[in-house]
Amino acid sequence: MSDIETHDTLTRVRLGDREIILVGTAHVSRGSVEEVARVIRDEMPGRVCVEIDAARFRTMTEGQNWGSLNIVQVLREKKGFLLLANLVLSSFQKRIGASLGVQPGGEMKAAVQVANELGIPYTFADREVAVTLRRAWSKSNLWNRNKMLAALLSSAITTEKLSEAEIEKLKMKSALDDMMEELAGYLPAVKEVLIDERDRYLATRIFQSPERKVVAVVGAGHVKGIAEWLKALETGEADQDLSSFEVVPQPGRFRRVLPWVIPVVILAIVATGFFRSGWHGGLSVLWEWVLVNGGLATIGSLVAFAHPLTLLVAFVGAPVATLNPFVGIGMLTGVVEAFVRKPRVADFEGLSDDISSFGGFYRNRVTHILLVFLFSSVGGMIGNFVALPYLLTHLK
Repeated sequence: MSDIETHDTLTRVRLGDREIILVGTAHVSRGSVEEVARVIRDEMPGRVCVEIDAARFRTMTEGQNWGSLNIVQVLREKKGFLLLANLVLSSFQKRIGASLGVQPGGEMKAAVQVANELGIPYTFADREVAVTLRRAWSKSNLWNRNKMLAALLSSAITTEKLSEAEIEKLKMKSALDDMMEELAGYLPAVKEVLIDERDRYLATRIFQSPERKVVAVVGAGHVKGIAEWLKALETGEADQDLSSFEVVPQPGRFRRVLPWVIPVVILAIVATGFFRSGWHGGLSVLWEWVLVNGGLATIGSLVAFAHPLTLLVAFVGAPVATLNPFVGIGMLTGVVEAFVRKPRVADFEGLSDDISSFGGFYRNRVTHILLVFLFSSVGGMIGNFVALPYLLTHLK
């Protein structure tokens, strides 16, 4: 039988003759860095597991090679949101870390450094961040996707700073429980992917370590869930197959059909206008739709300070993109912006620093292209929701 003992940020899970020591950390906490090093030295485990994937750790230690980034290819492959989300999350952690003089993820780096120093093997136990973000996006409905975008944007522009005492408080159980409940209510699908799935994923990777004594360095928000999954894995109530958590689920039939519903409805409304009122009435309906849809996409691009040519493409291209779900208006405007304002070497070299401020997002041509992509997409989407109810009045 398993036994769980918790003391402050340290949780010991006994699984028969094995012991898993979970160190709950805050990713921008100086105290966490010091505690991780101390626990590994004191416990001398057979293995250290860290809540990070190999690619992220390599980026943390070696830096991101932004010079190899092809922003146009990213947009064409429909990965603009994924890249933007990564940059915003990095920006948020970097700003907090900078205010405290701590590198984000410093405790993970310290865990690996101490393990290397003591000759202890270690495991990168987390799922690839790209898979996690894509699963969160795929499992969210349209309303929750919009809320996710709003949350990302607010975190990008906020000037709020947390004190070191507030950061340390985030490791305490009561504060974490409140945060998890708030996230579950606001974005249930995101909470499921970012927290619940990763609790199980991390617990399974830790459980699969053959050593009798393991120290696992994980975010404090995961400790409770990991401990419970470790118990379930020991009793056989949970299996160790993680394959279903490492793929992005395919959209259901309804979600595959949905992108074609709006084009069909719009074409039906325009056709009705031609049928009932002739050329004049049909063209009037068509122009009203183009004006609203293209106009709001243009306004979105304008908010991102897009180039005049990009504004023209936004106005003309939004209606076309709406009728062809394979081409998004954000991709069109982003590619055009990248063509007329091609990112310079300095933009790639300064990307890591520029994402630490809201002004930097606009100033850097790489992130500026992503803002054009995002705001024009949002504008075009709003344009459809505004235009459709109005155009439906023509059917009466």
